[in-house]
Amino acid sequence: MESIEITGLEIWARHGVLEQERVVGNRFIVDVRLDVDLSNAMESDLVDDTINYAVIVDIVKREMAVPSNLLENVVWRVRRAIVTQFPVVKGGGVKLTKLTPPISCQVAGVSVTTRW
Repeated sequence: MESIEITGLEIWARHGVLEQERVVGNRFIVDVRLDVDLSNAMESDLVDDTINYAVIVDIVKREMAVPSNLLENVVWRVRRAIVTQFPVVKGGGVKLTKLTPPISCQVAGVSVTTRW
């Protein structure tokens, strides 16, 4: 089993429980891993035999544009949208990191990850 990975996708979005997070927005990093059989693409060298990562980026951007209170909700929506459009995905993961969360200490970010 092979995988396709998109790492460090930076997106500005308006997720969070606090009203200010919804108004001002925040920087987020999204990482996606898709476990899929890529043997046909390895031999054919055709994009039609793989999962086009540009389409995955578009899915992530579309779901990130919908404000949510919880990062948990966002990773679930991204996961659901990917496996709905690409049923050949056997497993994977979506990690969403909020870079500057509104908490009282300095952190590099807070993340939620879903794996399947």
